[in-house]
Formats: sequence, C-alpha cells, structure tokens
Amino acid sequence: MNFPSLQGLNVLVTRPVLQQQSLGEAIKSLGGKAIHFPLIDIVQLAKTEDIKYLENKVRAIDDYQILIFVSANAAQFSKEWFTNCAVKIPEIIKVIAIGPTTARAVSDLFGCTVIHSDVGVTSEDLLSLPELEEIAGKQIGILRGKGGRELLAAELRERGAVVDYFEVYRRKIHAYGPRELIDIVNRKQVNAFTITSGEALVQLSELAVDNKATLSLIPLVVPSARLADQAEKLGYKIVSNSNGADDASMLATLRDIASDDVRRN
Repeated sequence: MNFPSLQGLNVLVTRPVLQQQSLGEAIKSLGGKAIHFPLIDIVQLAKTEDIKYLENKVRAIDDYQILIFVSANAAQFSKEWFTNCAVKIPEIIKVIAIGPTTARAVSDLFGCTVIHSDVGVTSEDLLSLPELEEIAGKQIGILRGKGGRELLAAELRERGAVVDYFEVYRRKIHAYGPRELIDIVNRKQVNAFTITSGEALVQLSELAVDNKATLSLIPLVVPSARLADQAEKLGYKIVSNSNGADDASMLATLRDIASDDVRRN
C-alpha cells in the first residue's frame, strides 16, 4: 500500500515497547517523526498461583475445541508458555484471532490455520463469525492478558459455551512524572497521538489532566469506534477511527491528518 508523505507530522507512538518499532519506522520512512512514549508495559506473570493455573490449562489443551487469541501480545506470550510446557495446538482445534495482525502472529508462531473477522478488530466483530454461532457445549479458551473486557466471554457463555481464560501476561502502567507528557509534546512539537487500547487511553488522559485544554486539541488516532466514543467522552476534540490497530490502518489515518494539515496551511 502506498502512502503520501507524513512530512511535518510528529507522532506520539504510545504502544508497548515491543510493538513500537514497526510503526515508528514506517512513520519515519514516510517523512514523519515518531516519538516513542509507551503508556502500558507488557510483562511476565508474577504470582505463583497464576503461573501454576496457566501451566495446568496449557497441559489440558486437548480439552478445548476452540482457542481465541485476542492480541499479538497474547500470541507471543502464549508461544512461550506452550513451548515451556512442551505442548502443541492439536490440528483438530479451531484457532481464531481478533484481527489480521493477531492472526498473522498466531500463524507464524504456531504454524496453524487461523480464522479472523474481515470486518473489524473488536470483540463484537469476532462474535459475528459463523464459527462462533453454534457453540453450545463447546469448550473455548481465550488467550489474553490479565484483566480486560468481559464481553467476549460473557456472550460465548450466553451461547452455551464453556469458557476459560488463558491469561498469559500482565499489563503494568508505565510510570511517568506529572509533567513528562506535556514536556515531550512541547519539546518534540507533537501534533498527533496514536492509541491502541482503552487502558492506554485512560493513562494518556490521566497524564494530560493538568494540560487538557491544550492536549485535547491534538489529533488522536484510535483503532475502533468504541475507543473513539470513549475518547470523545474524555474530552478529546479531534478523534479519528483507523478501524484497526495494525500499522497500515494507523498510517492511512495519519496520512489523512497530514493531508488536512497541508490543506489548512
């Protein structure tokens, strides 16, 4: 896919450290500047009981008919757990991912066929898949980080499935001082934000609270209508839905922002 120049765009990339590089390099290759400012850290499980519970679930993988991966992070950390437990995903299990980026990660890491929605990257889009319609009595494993939305599991249970979580990592808020956000925005002349999760959006808003009048006017790119609505409720004035958290979707929306800036100037 070809993108016009992002010349003049200074983008605050807030993805976790391990997910920053590809988007940052793409922004730079198109003439923009990427300022890395991770809001959430993705880390290993720490509690012994969480580790033992997950090990037992992985070793009982044959009990499941469907596995659902909700993020590329879930795919990467799951691979470590499956390798450590000397377990492979049986071919008979249906493997589903929440979007094309996660599907590619799962396919590359596990070498299996992966089903994903072609219409979006939300739990709602995933639930529209025909593979998740007739699931009464089926045992489903959701591979994710600790915490998060309950909509997917709740709806699958409503349809009659038995649902378990494989919580393969945990999230930790990246610690910043009260002025670090506004200081980097001013110093680097940031004129676009990218956000890829609800947790990161909340953290951005908390860091922006003392400078909300200024920061709420910076264009904000989010990956779904749900997060766009959440951002607007938090007071952001210029919110763009990229309809995906992958690099191509984010870049397409940043292109639109850069084009708007050119037209205004």
